[in-house]
Amino acid sequence: MNTVPNPIPPSDPAARELLRLADQCVKCGLCLPHCPTYAQTRDEGDSPRGRIALIQGWASGQLVWNAALAAHLEGCLGCRACERACPSLVAYGRLIDGARACRQAQRPRWQRWWSRRRLETVSDAVQVRRLVGLLARLRGAGALAWLGRLAPSRLAVYLRLARVIGTPSPASAVPSVTMAGDAVELFVGCTQEGLQGGAVMAARALLARLGVRARIADESLCCGALLRHAGHPEAADRRRARVAEVHAGRTLVGFSSACVGELREHPGLAGTAELCAYLDALVWPETLRLRPAPLRVLVHEPCTHRTLLGGNAAVHRLLGRIPGVVLIGLGEQASCCGAAGTYMLERPGMARALFADQLAAIRAAAPELIVTTNLGCALQLAASLREAGLEIAVEHPVELLARQLHPPLEA
Repeated sequence: MNTVPNPIPPSDPAARELLRLADQCVKCGLCLPHCPTYAQTRDEGDSPRGRIALIQGWASGQLVWNAALAAHLEGCLGCRACERACPSLVAYGRLIDGARACRQAQRPRWQRWWSRRRLETVSDAVQVRRLVGLLARLRGAGALAWLGRLAPSRLAVYLRLARVIGTPSPASAVPSVTMAGDAVELFVGCTQEGLQGGAVMAARALLARLGVRARIADESLCCGALLRHAGHPEAADRRRARVAEVHAGRTLVGFSSACVGELREHPGLAGTAELCAYLDALVWPETLRLRPAPLRVLVHEPCTHRTLLGGNAAVHRLLGRIPGVVLIGLGEQASCCGAAGTYMLERPGMARALFADQLAAIRAAAPELIVTTNLGCALQLAASLREAGLEIAVEHPVELLARQLHPPLEA
């Protein structure tokens, strides 16, 4: 049975905070050309300005939560492209996350628990590694293709990602190494080792060549971003606070732009570095050489790297060290690929529509390899390219760098 939550009482502190944030918006509309969902639907309710107006109506008690309101607010990608274009500096990310938290608070207790528990499970590193191992066995037995033919549409959305997830990388079996003296701490989060373990191995190898000791915490940690964007800020805060506690006083370096952006919101983690930016800032010895690679490499820029981390110029500089590499971008189609955390699973239709524009640009650019600094984007790109019949590998930039080390890494 579906229930319609009551309006938020205007006296509620959460409602007052939503209204305070929303009142910064002057409804100028400069954000509209930058919103991926508005570009698809041309519906004002799917624009930042429209969503802010809906939040104002709901928080002031003029609107009740219904299917139409939910479709507009839950349909937001959270890419925050609008924030970069806003002359009034509206904190749209805090606003949409706050609205979702208020919505969760109005749901029945069991629904809140189920929503939170699902996300806690998929953002648990141990569970992720087990799932990847299971998927590898199913794929090896030909079961994924069989399931794909029989699966309902909801399950099929998950299977499309399962087909592009490789077998668990040896990185997931590499224990953390405690070293004497200071060491850089690699934040692998809840999914990096299980879903893109090759990047972890590559980073450790490259850092070693650069004379940097690297370690990974024994404890499985998560930045909490998925929980926060789904309306569970308390659970997200606990996870992020634990990261700050474990890595206190250390240099923390993250692989995924989304995780780094989330961690930096915590006062104790404001100095968290993104891996490519960290590598770019190091002094590279003249003896460290990279072998030539005559490749056309498309550098995909995740929304989180563009909006939260200030752009990926460091990625271009790093890959520019490889002789022969030709770096290309998406040009005017450099918008959201449709991943957006769990968005690609919950709203696959919109996710596919968002990627369609990029697909045309990718076909025209004809890259031999695509690199991206966000794991969710990597999965969305790989799955979408496979569906389109394009055999283009997608990986983290550090994997290409490590592969070109001279002398090469031992097999």
